[in-house]
Amino acid sequence: MPQKEKVSWDTQGNWEASGSWGAADSQRRRFYVDHWQARLDRLREAHHVPGACLAVLAHGQVHEMASGILHRGTGVEATSDSVFQLGSLAKIYTATLVMQLVDEGRLDLDAPVTDVLPDFTAGDPGTTRLITVRRLLSHTSGLTCDFTYDSGRGDDCLARYVEAAAEVGLDCPPGTAVSYSSLGYNVLGRIVEVLTGSTWDEALRERLLTPLGLTRTMTLPEEALAHRTAMGHLGDLGQDPDPAPAWDLMPRSAGPYGRVLAAAGDVVRLAKMHLDGGLAADGARLLTHGGVRAMQRREVDVPDKWTVSADGWGLGWTLYDWFGAPGFGHDGASIGQYGFLRVAPEAGVVVVLLTNGGDARRLYEELFGELLRELAGVRLPAPFGPPAQPPAVDLAPLTGVYEREGVRITVSEQGGAGRLVYEFVGGMKDFSPPLEMDLVPVAPQVFAGPGSGAYSADWMPVVFSTLADGTGCVYIGMRAAPKVA
Repeated sequence: MPQKEKVSWDTQGNWEASGSWGAADSQRRRFYVDHWQARLDRLREAHHVPGACLAVLAHGQVHEMASGILHRGTGVEATSDSVFQLGSLAKIYTATLVMQLVDEGRLDLDAPVTDVLPDFTAGDPGTTRLITVRRLLSHTSGLTCDFTYDSGRGDDCLARYVEAAAEVGLDCPPGTAVSYSSLGYNVLGRIVEVLTGSTWDEALRERLLTPLGLTRTMTLPEEALAHRTAMGHLGDLGQDPDPAPAWDLMPRSAGPYGRVLAAAGDVVRLAKMHLDGGLAADGARLLTHGGVRAMQRREVDVPDKWTVSADGWGLGWTLYDWFGAPGFGHDGASIGQYGFLRVAPEAGVVVVLLTNGGDARRLYEELFGELLRELAGVRLPAPFGPPAQPPAVDLAPLTGVYEREGVRITVSEQGGAGRLVYEFVGGMKDFSPPLEMDLVPVAPQVFAGPGSGAYSADWMPVVFSTLADGTGCVYIGMRAAPKVA
């Protein structure tokens, strides 16, 4: 069995002995479980979150806490081993599987997807060839995000999903912009299946969950029955929410982009493997140093730096610049459940919060702000919103019609103020009535619209940018919609 190596990742991209933030600093900041349990309890109640689990890696030790209840209808108490739906945190698991295959020489990051999936299509053949594994991992493939298709419960569900996606249009040309894509991660999941000869669920269990000893992590609802499992809750912010009408609305094919269930401590242990340079707790190597570095290396800057607190994207990881201190992590959401993962590599700190409703965003902002400041010397940016005196902005260049797959966004100027209409079109036209909002200037190309929910709180970012070819676009929810008129 290989000797366990303790390494860290510095701001210049070099692996070095742990402690660039300062081992002495870290040791002085002891982790007081009672204090943080009390803070979790107080903030959870203040923000009407029914139940929450918090797990923290500090000084090499994982601390796990729980607060509240898993279901307001039954009153079942949350415990540290409770299981939550992770939503898009699942993408980190899929990205890790993909990088294992890259490490093994079985997959080329810059080869077209069609080298592995010959029948894969997205637009015309020339455009399809521009979609590579690297672009899928970094959300620069141009594939749309919200292709929801139930391809059944069979082991062929991912193959059928990818086949059905051939008729779905691109949001933007491959390589021209970052645009968040769940569909892209399902394509990656199918690549894992073809190269391993197993289902994505089996590959995840055999190649990652079992070696890491993650006994409270699973992908299928029937597996969750053996655990204390959280129910999502929905309702207006500022009030106690009610149990969601259904526990799980995701089909099995959503696995690679959004269908992992886990306890908070298990999520920390996955992140710890990345923090430890690809090594499991027993010293087994699951990723090479190069694979870990590649995942954390910035592939693309992110114009919308507020929706998921991103400054850039690596190969799977969301990357943060906390006033000069590097960080990585990811967010996730399912029906009434929200998860947050943050890693401060220079301090060797990992923090995971899993919740089941209420104003989870505010809970995250306050609790993580305190934890990362105390444990890692990190200061998080202030919550998004307009300044007290909004700046004067020339709206004329920004007005017009923007479209991405299934969505049309119309920006106009009315009485000197910005106005936005967000409507679903094409195959999504009956998804929801049009949404209308006023836009409050934050910066020349950044506006705030009224928001609600875990990822927008009081204000939702509306960010204008350009594609690589100079075409204007607007970002809402990290999805890029190019200007068409």
